Amino acid sequence: MKFLNRLERKLGRFAIRNLMLYIVLCNAFVYIFMNFAPMQTTINLALIPQLIKQGEIWRLVTFVFFPPTTSMFFLVFVLYFYYMIGSTLEHEWGSFKFNIYYLLGVIGAIVGAFITDTPVFSSFYINLSLFLAFARLYPDYQVLLFFIIPVKIKWLAWLDWAYFAYIILMGDSSARLAAIMALINFFIFFGKEIITGTRNTTTSYYRKKQYNAGLNSNKKAYVHKCTVCGRTELDDKNLEFRYCSKCHGYHEYCMDHLHDHEHIKEDN
Repeated sequence: MKFLNRLERKLGRFAIRNLMLYIVLCNAFVYIFMNFAPMQTTINLALIPQLIKQGEIWRLVTFVFFPPTTSMFFLVFVLYFYYMIGSTLEHEWGSFKFNIYYLLGVIGAIVGAFITDTPVFSSFYINLSLFLAFARLYPDYQVLLFFIIPVKIKWLAWLDWAYFAYIILMGDSSARLAAIMALINFFIFFGKEIITGTRNTTTSYYRKKQYNAGLNSNKKAYVHKCTVCGRTELDDKNLEFRYCSKCHGYHEYCMDHLHDHEHIKEDN
């Protein structure tokens, strides 16, 4: 994430804002075209390695515009759901980091297709990686399963992980590689905190800049504060803070006390 912060300082102005909105709208337009010429639309937009080698490079992008379902009724809810997920991730990370996350998913799908020489007709795995990222950041968010049953999104994420495990263990070589490549962006963003058992609170460089610019000059506010020593980013701009996954609730610590503190339990 530090590397992404440095990259954002240099290239952040080129980020596409509201990226998920554009993708969802393109999905809707493609769905309309498919109703008039389904075979032609599919052939012209699919990620087909052999045709890309012949110069049809637009396929490197257009395959993500395939609608996730052929049912118009479910399409409205699915597109809204993925728009909500994408826009929330963009709000959490900033436009640049969200662009990078989605781009890594696209690159993973392209690399997998070229290695196995297998066409790709949807952004199915990319959408699953978005869902896993959302569930990682907001595990207690509730959705209505079948529009009736309230379920925390973390339990649905476990089903996704089970699906990935099944594909990787039981699928053919092309399916295995596609599933593995789809998880690269997730582990690039969350791998370190999964290994260390901490939660990264690094926010977008430009979001921090905008927040600091809007602070009242007579009364400075802090964003992060160590539960042990009480230091904030106002005391030292180089301080880094993490949440401890072993403490009950959301308790933040500076790096000096992250691994040296008494874990807070529910009964305390």
